[in-house]
Amino acid sequence: MTGLGVFLRAFARRDRWMVLAFVVGITILYWSQAPSVEGTYTTRKAFEEAAAMMESNPAFIAMTGPARALDTTGGQVAWQSSAFGAVVAGLMSMFLIGRHTRAEEESGRDELLRSGAVSRRTPMTAALVVAAFANVLVGIGVASSLVAYGLAVPGALVLGVGVAWTGLAFGAVALFATQLTTSTRAAYGITGGVIGVAYALRAVGDVSGGGLSWLSPIGWYQGMHAYSGERWWPLLLLVAFTALVTVAAYAAFDRRDFGSGLWPSRPGPTSAGPDLRSALGLSWRLQRGSVIGWTVGMLLGGVAYGSIGDDVKSLIGDSAISRDIFVGGAGALVDSFYATAALMLALIASGFTVSSALRPRTEEDDGRLEALVATALPRSRWWLGHMLITAAGSVVVVTAGGAGMGIGFALTTGDWGRFGDLLGSTLVMLPGVLVLGGLTGLLVGARPRWSVLGWLALLFCVVVLMFGKVLRFPSWLIDLSPFSHLGRFPAEPVAWGPLAVVLLVGLLLGTAGLRAFLRRDLSCS
Repeated sequence: MTGLGVFLRAFARRDRWMVLAFVVGITILYWSQAPSVEGTYTTRKAFEEAAAMMESNPAFIAMTGPARALDTTGGQVAWQSSAFGAVVAGLMSMFLIGRHTRAEEESGRDELLRSGAVSRRTPMTAALVVAAFANVLVGIGVASSLVAYGLAVPGALVLGVGVAWTGLAFGAVALFATQLTTSTRAAYGITGGVIGVAYALRAVGDVSGGGLSWLSPIGWYQGMHAYSGERWWPLLLLVAFTALVTVAAYAAFDRRDFGSGLWPSRPGPTSAGPDLRSALGLSWRLQRGSVIGWTVGMLLGGVAYGSIGDDVKSLIGDSAISRDIFVGGAGALVDSFYATAALMLALIASGFTVSSALRPRTEEDDGRLEALVATALPRSRWWLGHMLITAAGSVVVVTAGGAGMGIGFALTTGDWGRFGDLLGSTLVMLPGVLVLGGLTGLLVGARPRWSVLGWLALLFCVVVLMFGKVLRFPSWLIDLSPFSHLGRFPAEPVAWGPLAVVLLVGLLLGTAGLRAFLRRDLSCS
């Protein structure tokens, strides 16, 4: 453990803002459900009706978890937050482990650090300790926020301790994955796949009532029964799993050479395939996994929304706030609800758009762009390849969300006549999604260091559109969001003029991004 203190201080300083963002975000994810539930259902009758509807909806159970004590605020908090909180905590651990282990080996910085008086295992041990510390902060934040709100202490402790250990369990998986592969991206892919499989096993097990949930760390966490008769023995499964995988990670580390993985890298093809002979084909090869993953996720998310069917009234409750958010005072109740659902799906799909538009910066920062433009590949063609994949991928992802919503609605109600309206409700929001992509592309093209503002723009749209009317934001502030000009179809007619203008703005932003990229030097922020 020689040099462990130095590494811990360095890693903690480097990660302080990232850890703070995750801790605050996960804490808000849990805490916000309590006032949201109590504000939505102002009468006991409305609460019980909503609970009964949720308990009988398999899509809701697959998305969030087993229905326990849904007629209580604590039960709703645990049900709505635990699965998603576990996934986010797992992603936090994955990023913390990956950036301090495999990413450092790839960049060569780890070799420089190891040339000093440090133990061979010190860097990975420091990364694991930092990840554990971050998860402890998450657990403290979740538990203390729920206790401060007034919920029972035992349930708050179960949620806090459980999410911390679940995040650390996935962190151990990430540590093991970094020993298997030679690239950070592959390690993230393995860890993300394990998280996805754990979520899927939990979903299938909860819907079928079988034992598959007990094969998932997320299922173990939810098996602790927060606010529904707490029990601590499932925590032993998380502890044992974490310890076992961590020991395996250290054993694998001792068996591999520095800079390599237990799985050797496969040699490339003897000749480039058709999809690698153009800038567009290369961009698709780099982003196809993301496009496919987001498409499947949006399809399932749309099905979950559509499976509510026309039983909307009991879900949104009887409070004025919930009706302002979900209905907005225009159109029939069902149409207004699904117009808002389409907006939510579009905002979620914007996450793909922003991340895809940021991909050129990753390629540039990692030095791969210089090798490409040193050949006969023009910079403009390389940039357009990535932007076309961003735009086309956004269309596919948004369409998948709308199609899923139409399918879910039809399977629940038997009415396939609404499929077109529900699909169209998300496509109407597509220009707003493309504006966020164009803005992010402009930031990457002009000032790569400022590209994080693309995520802040998405966050602004979420806050303004979900809570702008409730919090009485000024109209000029709400109008800054491109989505506010697109109307809410099918509750309102399609406003073709504003839709065309917003689409044009997105195109102009993308064009400006290309021009800015061509005018600056590479790797210049």
